[in-house]
Formats: sequence, C-alpha cells, structure tokens
Amino acid sequence: MILEMQGIYKTFGGTKALINADFNVEKGEIHALLGENGAGKSTLMNILTGVVAMDNGSIVFSETAYNNPSIRQMENAGIAFVHQERNLANDLNVYENIFLNRELTKGPFLDKKAMVQHTQELFNQLGVNIDPLKTVSELKTSEKQLLEICRALDTKAQLFILDEPTTALSDDEVKHLFEILRRLKQQGKSIIFISHKMGEIFEIADRYTVLRNGEIISSGFIKDVSAHQVTLDMVGQQYIDRDDYKPRQLGEVVLSLRNFSGNDFHNINLDVKKGEIVAFTGLSGCGASELIQTMFGALPSLSGEMLVKGQRIKGKIFNAMKKEVAMLPSNRKENSMIPDGNILENNYIAEHVLSWPRFFIVQKDEIAKFQTYKQMLQIKTEDPLNPIDSLSGGNQQKIFLARWLNIGAEILLFDNPTQGVDVGAKVEIYRLILQFAEAGKTVIINTLEIPEIKKVSDRCVVFYEGEIVKIFNHDEINEHDVMLCATNAINTGRGAA
Repeated sequence: MILEMQGIYKTFGGTKALINADFNVEKGEIHALLGENGAGKSTLMNILTGVVAMDNGSIVFSETAYNNPSIRQMENAGIAFVHQERNLANDLNVYENIFLNRELTKGPFLDKKAMVQHTQELFNQLGVNIDPLKTVSELKTSEKQLLEICRALDTKAQLFILDEPTTALSDDEVKHLFEILRRLKQQGKSIIFISHKMGEIFEIADRYTVLRNGEIISSGFIKDVSAHQVTLDMVGQQYIDRDDYKPRQLGEVVLSLRNFSGNDFHNINLDVKKGEIVAFTGLSGCGASELIQTMFGALPSLSGEMLVKGQRIKGKIFNAMKKEVAMLPSNRKENSMIPDGNILENNYIAEHVLSWPRFFIVQKDEIAKFQTYKQMLQIKTEDPLNPIDSLSGGNQQKIFLARWLNIGAEILLFDNPTQGVDVGAKVEIYRLILQFAEAGKTVIINTLEIPEIKKVSDRCVVFYEGEIVKIFNHDEINEHDVMLCATNAINTGRGAA
C-alpha cells in the first residue's frame, strides 16, 4: 500500500464530517472515491493533503506516519491535488502558474526562458495546445482545467488526487487525459479519481470506495460491482431514473432576444415565456455558455438586444439584477463565492448591492430570512456564520441560489447547474427547477447532458458554432436527434423560433 488512512474522525461544529473512515490506495492503481456532495470525500482528501486537521485517526504514506501534516509536508512527500474548484492565479501567465512556488532561477534572477521552454515541452509531451505566454484569465474553462492537471503532473508526485477533473473537458480531451493516467499507472504512480460520472469510473478505475454521511459504505474492485449497486451505496436508497416533467400553463413572453450577438455566438432570436424551462445544449464551445453569461451582463454583447418584459436591458450585471434576472455560473469559486465571507454574507450580498445606499445590515433579520431558504433548499449547515468553504460544493450551490431567491429573481439562468454533483444532488436540483417553474419563474439551463434536458425542459435549443440550429419541443427531445443537430450531422436549417 502506498497510502493507509485508518479510523479518521472529523467534526465541524456539530456536524460529523467523517466517522471512523478507513481508506487505502495501492501503488500503481487508479482508485475511485465516490459519494454524494457532503458525503465526506473532500474532507478526507483535505486531511490527507494537510488542508484540514483530523480529530482522530492515523495516516501512513509511503511507509511514513503523519499526524496532522502541513500542506508543504505532503507536497514534499509526493502528493499532488487537483481540486474541483480551480486554484490558478488568473493575473499570471501560463508558465508562471506551472512554476508557482518552485520557480527556476539563474543567479538572483528568474529564468523565464527556461520556464517557458519547459512548459512548452510539458504541453508537447501531454498533447496540450496552450500558449505558455498567455495570461490565465484569457484561457477558456477547459484550458484552465487542463492547466491545473498539467501543473500537478509536472511534479514528482507518487500519488495524484483528481477531483472531478473532466467536468469542463470535451470527449476528446477526456480520452487523452485517460491515456495519460494509464501511462502514470504503468510507471507505478497512484491516482485517486473523484467523479460522479459512472461511465468514466467504470472505464478508468481499478478499485472504488464509497462514502455516505461521513462513513465508508463499501469498497472493492470495479470489476466485481455494477453501476447500479455503486449508485445505491452512494444515495442509500433505490434511485429511480424517472421523468418528472409535467406540462404547465405558460404565461406571456417575459424574455426576448433580437439578433443578439456576442463572443462566440451571433444573431440569436428567441422568446421565452413566464414559467417556461428552456434548455440550451450543444458541443463544448458551441456558444451557449457565452450566451447565458452575456444575457446576465458578465460578458459584453456586440449587437442586437435583450428585452425583459418588453424593456431593453443594457449589458451590465447590475441592470440585469434590477430586472430580476439571476445567474448561477458553472465556476462557483471564481464567479459566485466570496471566499473570505461566511455563509450568511454570501447569501445576502445581492440584496444589499441592490438596496444601496442602505448602510446597516441587521444580522438577526438576515439569519431569520436565511432559515427560510435553508429549509426550502435543504441546505446542510449548522450555523450560517460558518465560513462558506466549510460547505460541500452542492450546498454552496444552494447558498448562491438562495442569494438570488432573496432578491425575488424571476428569470434564472443556470450554466451547467449539475456540473460535478452526485446523483442525489442532481435529483434535488431537478426538483427545485420544476418547483420554480410551477411558481411562475422562468428558467434557462445550459447543459451538455441530454437526459437532464428531457427531465425538466419545455423546449431544447440546440447550438452549433454559435448559432441556433434546432429547437425541440419536450415530446420531440431524444438523445439521438439532439446529438445529430449538435454535431451538425444533418441539415436542420439554422435560425430561430
């Protein structure tokens, strides 16, 4: 064994995050660590890498025992962690991120030439096409994901922890990543692979361990278990993959796009009604994500107009908020979270931006309002004054949703809302989306997962190279036809509806 963690306990306030958890990894294996959001996966890995101190238990890595080690200790020991939430310095160049905290020098000066050359050689070896001199803020989401992975692989680590590494990658990029992981395995390296995508788990992993509510539920060889059984272990009850969609009486048109163009999309014409759920989809890079960001004002529009209840919205986030438009971005850490704030502050920030210049915040009133959303959205937290990063990713997502409900948002833009979440959390998100629509809210979702679209949407809008190529009504949605349009395999007639 390269890693043995025994009897790990950890509590946060009154919440038991880990209860007598045993976890081990063999040399030269890919081990899948599975569980719902909040099951304890991140806590276990943060304890291993020195981010969080355990209350009790033992850690042995490469035959050396550690008792609440530091981050630097475990990095030096040979552990590299690629977090689900990207941890890049956006204002630095690509090569500077690769060498962050381990820069090459020539005498008293940084050796830029050597670092750029090494970065290019690394990318060539891994088959990654990124300019080492680019600023990270200029990269696409998938390129940032690949950069994080490359940075970890460039270390002399013996154990790599990959937390949802494929969420922003295309199918070809995932295939290439798996080839790299198999090469590392052949070299005797070990990988802890955290993912909610069962197809990937059963393709790449040798063994698996399932956590639920802080306890180890099952562990064994992938070849000896079914995806159904693993899912059952994760959620603790039979998971029924059903379509809960019900036709509803829709209201008047509340959102219109007229020849709307921006970065990576152009000439979009679309009307969306009150209480309607519309899904955007297409291949990665099709322009749907950029469209949603532009509709919220996070990216600039180039031409055309967006109307909310007949009134034109100028492309600023504040203007969208005033018109009760809200957005959940795909990258929580960079675009939603106030990392130094507590849960309550992250919840009420939008309300107080809109209520400016009201100078005073009455914490007692804010806590009372928060309790309403906590119950409505089933947010798992003991104290709203705890740090926002004490929550699992799924519960953080619910906090950011509560932020918008707190200002009475009527048009909700969701960019990959179930990205990186487990089966149980997906079911919960579907339930909430359908509830919002029943209450008369309008929801637009961007997702690459066609089964999700069939579950909740009234219409499916398919994009190809920045244009709408087809709009399906609910009864017409099926994976085969949607993918034919998304890949432009058939002539669907570009345009609008």
